[in-house]
Amino acid sequence: RMVTGDNVNTARSIALKCGIISPNDSFLVLEGKEFNRRIRSKPDGEVEQALLDKVWPHLRVLARSSPQDKYVLVKGIIASKNNPTREVVAVTGDGTNDGPALKKADVGFAMGIQGTDVAKEASDIILVDDNFNSIVKAVMWGRNVYDSISKFLQFQLTVNVVAVFCAFIGACIVKESPLRAVQMLWVNLIMDTLASLALATEVPTEELLTRKPYGRTRALISRQMMKNIIGHAVYQLAVMLFILFAGPSVFDMDDGRPVDNVFKPSEHFTMIFNVFVLMTLFNEIN
Repeated sequence: RMVTGDNVNTARSIALKCGIISPNDSFLVLEGKEFNRRIRSKPDGEVEQALLDKVWPHLRVLARSSPQDKYVLVKGIIASKNNPTREVVAVTGDGTNDGPALKKADVGFAMGIQGTDVAKEASDIILVDDNFNSIVKAVMWGRNVYDSISKFLQFQLTVNVVAVFCAFIGACIVKESPLRAVQMLWVNLIMDTLASLALATEVPTEELLTRKPYGRTRALISRQMMKNIIGHAVYQLAVMLFILFAGPSVFDMDDGRPVDNVFKPSEHFTMIFNVFVLMTLFNEIN
């Protein structure tokens, strides 16, 4: 939607060139005076949300409008009850009068070159090159950051779940944790650091723009992520517990059981640690 102080003919012409409206569209192109008349039951009355909800879905261009009209429109869309979920509103502006609307919006974009200090302070993102194409890049990078955080959380939770359960089961049954404290410290320092660098530095692709946006109330750890975490954890635990209990007989090696209550390094526990590290590495690549 475009909200401007220009006259309706100029606003319509610009909207056509920008692709906001098409010649055969049935969307509304209103002036500020007509807009205020439609959203109020009385000329000097309060804005009625029910009336505004009938106007804004069909409104594409609002000409001859004041900064207050822009703020009312943004506030009304956010408070709309037309859809089960709340609308997410983004606003662009460069003037001092755009400050209230930029502040009210979920995401405010201010111009970095022509924008005033008031607009920049009220906004969330500043377009340093005053190019609207940068908004598309911001959306693409934002979704990429979200995906990177999700991947890293999935990787971290899988590693921690496997390590905790393996150490707990080993301590309860074998009377000794298969994973020593120094080994876990090595995993945290090396594997987690490299994993964060690998998963958090992926370059975004344009395919991210074709995906529907996530809902405002969507959990960071989705149901699919939980399935992946549980699936990988169960698989890795099954392999490690098999080696823990059946490894000495299958691979004909010392089981590392204590002699005179003294635990010595063994091939058995070394194999468990190496298998754990390799499965973690393959999980990261996956």
